Amino acid sequence: MKKLLAILLTLALSLSFTAALADTVTIGVPNDTTNEARALLLLQANGIIKLAMGSGIQATVRDIVENPYNVEIVEIEAAQLPVQLPDLDYAVINSNYAISADLNPVKDSLLLEGSYSAYGNILAVKEGTEESDKVKALVAALESKQVADFITETYNGSVVSTVENPTDGYDATVDYDALKGQKITVAASPTPHAEILKVAQEILAAKDVELEIVEFTDYVQPNLVVDNGEIDANYFQHLPYLEDFNAENGTKLVSVSVIHVEPMGLYGGRQTTLDALGLSK
Repeated sequence: MKKLLAILLTLALSLSFTAALADTVTIGVPNDTTNEARALLLLQANGIIKLAMGSGIQATVRDIVENPYNVEIVEIEAAQLPVQLPDLDYAVINSNYAISADLNPVKDSLLLEGSYSAYGNILAVKEGTEESDKVKALVAALESKQVADFITETYNGSVVSTVENPTDGYDATVDYDALKGQKITVAASPTPHAEILKVAQEILAAKDVELEIVEFTDYVQPNLVVDNGEIDANYFQHLPYLEDFNAENGTKLVSVSVIHVEPMGLYGGRQTTLDALGLSK
């Protein structure tokens, strides 16, 4: 009898453990500091978790103080989240990586963050070059009505222009004649940054200034090549990420313009609805 009871107890514990595992909801988030915090804030805004008071844009998984849906946060390199999505219940993905993976942030996401100004994508340059004609000409081209219209017409809300007063694409203080025949180089993510830069490329070409777009698929090299002077500027990140990067790597890069925002979204992997989180879209 004792042996039978022991077997039954073991079986009950095993079934209980299996059920607990089945009830765990996995959510992938970016593993870099600023984008992880941004993802956690999105989850908190929708009642999925609660973060410690004051954690804000520096939040990490250690700041989760309430987890009513038994969520397991899985930290993954941002670019790999779309690849890992089928193995997760959900993932919070940056729009540039979502778009590259043929996910439409507006149509395919289950949750989408608001247009937080803190996460606007910036044009960054090496400190001390902000007032150069090259940089000012590039800023003017990116702050143009042509670029703002392109963003609106192309991305249907998955990328939103943050330029309040778009211009004709040119800066009256720049000596464009002196820039003729010169090249401006920019490091950028393929989507949407490089696509947006092609509009700026046409604006500068009208003044005989070449814009060379160098594409990167990571979040490290674009800052390093600008800091060492190999490339003039980069366009791929938001300010909180840049500030953390400068602090951690000793680089001296600054933002010269905020061009657009890409709302971060929660996408379904093994789950196709929000039911596992007790929510409805």
